[in-house]
Amino acid sequence: MLDGRRHYKKAKDIIHITGMPQEAVSAEGILSYIDKNGPFNSEDYANSIQEDHQKVVGIIKSLQGLGQVVNVEQVTRKHWELTDEGRDVARTGSHEAKVFNAVPPEGIAQSELMSSVPNAKIGFSKAVSCGWVRVDKGPAGARVCRRVQSVTDVVRLHLAALQDSADADVSEKLKAEYKKRKLLQEVVSKSYTVSKGADFTLNIEKPETDLTPEMIASGSWRSKTFKPYNFSALGVPPARGHLHPLLKVRAEFRQIFLEMGFSEMPTNRYVESSFWNFDALFQPQQHPARDAHDTFFISDPATSVSLPADYLPKVKRVHSQGGFGSQGYGYDWKLEEAQKNLLRTHTTAVSARMLRQLAQEKEFRPVKYFSIDRVFRNETLDATHLAEFHQVEGLVADRGLTLGHLMGVINEFFKKLGIEQIRFKPAYNPYTEPSMEIFSWHAGLGKWVEIGNSGVFRPEMLLPMGLPEDVNVIAWGLSLERPTMIKYKLDNIRDLCGHRVDLQMVASNPICRLDKQSGAARPDPRLARLERRQQAVLDELAGLGLMLDECRQRRGLAPSSAAPAAAAGPPPERLRVAVYAAPDRPPLSVGLLCRLLATHAPVWCRAHLHSSCAAPPAAAAAARLLPPPNGVSPAAAALHLTLIWRPGPLRTVVSPLAAPPLQGEAVAARLLARLLQPWRPRLYAESPAVDAWLDQADELAAAGADRKARAALVSAAAAALSGRRWLLGAEATLADVVVWSVLTQLDAVSPPLRRWADAVAALT
Repeated sequence: MLDGRRHYKKAKDIIHITGMPQEAVSAEGILSYIDKNGPFNSEDYANSIQEDHQKVVGIIKSLQGLGQVVNVEQVTRKHWELTDEGRDVARTGSHEAKVFNAVPPEGIAQSELMSSVPNAKIGFSKAVSCGWVRVDKGPAGARVCRRVQSVTDVVRLHLAALQDSADADVSEKLKAEYKKRKLLQEVVSKSYTVSKGADFTLNIEKPETDLTPEMIASGSWRSKTFKPYNFSALGVPPARGHLHPLLKVRAEFRQIFLEMGFSEMPTNRYVESSFWNFDALFQPQQHPARDAHDTFFISDPATSVSLPADYLPKVKRVHSQGGFGSQGYGYDWKLEEAQKNLLRTHTTAVSARMLRQLAQEKEFRPVKYFSIDRVFRNETLDATHLAEFHQVEGLVADRGLTLGHLMGVINEFFKKLGIEQIRFKPAYNPYTEPSMEIFSWHAGLGKWVEIGNSGVFRPEMLLPMGLPEDVNVIAWGLSLERPTMIKYKLDNIRDLCGHRVDLQMVASNPICRLDKQSGAARPDPRLARLERRQQAVLDELAGLGLMLDECRQRRGLAPSSAAPAAAAGPPPERLRVAVYAAPDRPPLSVGLLCRLLATHAPVWCRAHLHSSCAAPPAAAAAARLLPPPNGVSPAAAALHLTLIWRPGPLRTVVSPLAAPPLQGEAVAARLLARLLQPWRPRLYAESPAVDAWLDQADELAAAGADRKARAALVSAAAAALSGRRWLLGAEATLADVVVWSVLTQLDAVSPPLRRWADAVAALT
């Protein structure tokens, strides 16, 4: 990639070659340039007049929109450009060269080297892989010494050459490696080749888009050029109304009632008399709800005179004297209070009118009514209360109804809303007995929340209407605003109703679809909590079991069993470990090391399927992972491995219990490789180079589907295996085992790595 100075120099050369003076870019200038010089590239043209390329492209696009005036063809160019880090390396040297130069002939402590050189971890790893330095371990700690007397910083030379010329002699393989190291980046630039079109002209006349009355009157339309009409283009959407979120939720509630066989009550009486709103419901005239601070009373007309003459005396008598098995309230009931007009405080006033109308029929018939409409209360306005809101109410009238029927109907109603965990709490209402508050479990809040009220209408309310004595009426109600706020994730009711409502919210809010899954398909939060508690107990018991087995073994209490003869060598270290692994990502390194250890020492393995795992791993994958049973008892085994299939990242629990559990496949592989040290010391050998490979493999295992990380590890492995059998020399190390496992899990073993992968798999 050319830097700024060379880019400017090239532009000057173009100007010198073409002899074209500097000028401001314009449509006329571009057309004139095409007429004189023929087709041109937009980027070269922008450089020639020292103008921003995007500005030139914008004018070319506008010319393209005029029809066949010009022909435009896109051209894509790719070139390499140094990153900021790459430019620093080209100027001061590569990280590995800096590490090498910081190592004196007599050597230096590794800790001192890592703290004195910038980017020492990367540079040290590269210097080791290049064979420039080595690590000697002694009593005083790790010491870094030179392997060679001098080195050539090839990386710096290559980057400097690419900085000077984009056509420098650097292979594509090395460019890809430098790109992986973020020293180089491939830049794609787009430009356009512009040539004359079929209707080319030097005089630009913008075509008209509309035929105006003035053009017709003057006749100027005859000499005008009109832009062709696009009959497939979408028109301007007409202005229209939108359903408010409350109406959408209301439609869902209404549909549920209709599905259950309910009939809708007429609720168009917003102004109601105190008689129907309170007195007919057996609510005393001294009740606090009838005060002005709770109810909106009407001033004009202030009273109602159309009260039922035959029904009113019965209501008066049951309030003041009692009757129908009740002693009443024993107060002086006043007609003036009953005649006061008000804005209804609940839709139960409508229910009272409908029940009175039902009682006047010749023969009683069971009914199911519902209503959803506005009610008004003199509330203090806040985030959850308004003076006007909607009430949802349902009632059933039939002979012999009980509290059990009420609870069953409520359960069925809320089940259709997707609410299946229901609780009832005794409560008090003036016109229902018994009365219950309805609570539902809110998984988000983690507690029971009130969602409605219910009860059985009192005889003092029903019998004065004329209903038969064996008829009971069950009813329940809830607000419409609360479920709407929950459904649309609103925390302030004033954002839903009132002058603060955002009209755009009303226009763009989604349709309402309540969760109506059946109970069998819905997750039960109580069951999930119990399963989590059970698993925590099982994990703890597994750890305690490992500790108990080890303690019994030390005391000689464990049963002895003949183990298969082990190969000659020192007695192995004992290890008890539990590995949690995902079925779709079996830790192949763990299986390979277990099978390898089983050829030298007794190994006892078992596998379990966790309750959270939907399906076990494929039989082939499971067979590759654990060694076959060989009659070893758990007490006599050098390795006691429990493999637990469970979704999630790989983690390892060691006995005695490590807190927290060890994470990553590389850690589990190190634990198992430690047992193989007497027979395979090279496999357990520790070095910074091995650490670097294991870190890179763990990063890829965590990234999973990250194609960039996967390609980086594949490229690094292919480069390391160029000319040798294993990643770090003539013998296999733990780096080979873990890198092979991760690449195999991700199905990322490329053809160049196939021979190496087969060799790793054949280690056993």
